[in-house]
Formats: sequence, structure tokens, C-alpha cells
Amino acid sequence: MLYFAYGSNMNRADMRARCPAAVPLGPAHLPDHALVFRAWADVVPRAGSRVAGGLWRITPACAAALDLYEDVADGLYRRLLLPVLAAEGDAPGQAPVHRQALVYRMAGTHEAPPDPGYLATIVAGCRDFGIDAEPVLAAAARAASGRDGPT
Repeated sequence: MLYFAYGSNMNRADMRARCPAAVPLGPAHLPDHALVFRAWADVVPRAGSRVAGGLWRITPACAAALDLYEDVADGLYRRLLLPVLAAEGDAPGQAPVHRQALVYRMAGTHEAPPDPGYLATIVAGCRDFGIDAEPVLAAAARAASGRDGPT
């Protein structure tokens, strides 16, 4: 099973602690979505936007551990299978292909800025996957200013 991480689960050290069998595959993008913060990272549908993240190969045991971490049973996040764009192989310049991946989306709608420690964990995860952290920092700044409003 493939899993697309866009928040703290991009951080390889944290993910290794939660899901030791997870294998990082590389960067990927979730098309037609935008990153927002509701204290925790979330993605919302937004035509023309895209969210960068890390793609993992996970086991059923990893998925169960992620469900616990994302508080699926209590309704904080819900599981979705969504198409992501990822490189087919390791060759430079490889054309991206669509792949179905597990993505967690929050049930809530109220935006709020992330805790600085949580944000630092996400930024470290961006580095782990070679992803530009600027869009993450911009989303956090928007949440702090209230410019995006409820989604």
C-alpha cells in the first residue's frame, strides 16, 4: 500500500518510530489540493493547487499505527485513497505517474496555526524528502494571520 505524507509523517525519524516497516519512496505531489493548518496539517481540495509530500510504501500494520496516530477512530482525520503524482523510478528526469495512495484528511474546518515544534518536525520532513519547505511555512503564516479563513 502507498501512503502520501504531507505533515509530520514526512519526518523519517518520527515515521520510523511509528511505522518501522515503512519504506520511503521519494517526493510526490497531491494535485488539486492545498495545504492548510488546523493546528495540525491538513489538505483541502483546491483546483490548480498541489501539495508536496513524501510517498511511503507501508504495511497493513503501518496503516493501523497511522490510524491510531491520526486519531481516525475519534474522527480527527479520515482515510482517503487519492491519486498522487510520483516518479516511476530513480532515474533523473523521470516523468511522474499517477498512483493511488492513502491520504489522511481532517474532518474539521477551522484553521489555526501549528505549534512551532510541530512545524519544525514538518520542515525537517521536507528536508528528508528534498522538498521545498516554503509552501509549508507560507501555509502556517496564512493560518496565523487568518487570511485563508475557514475552508
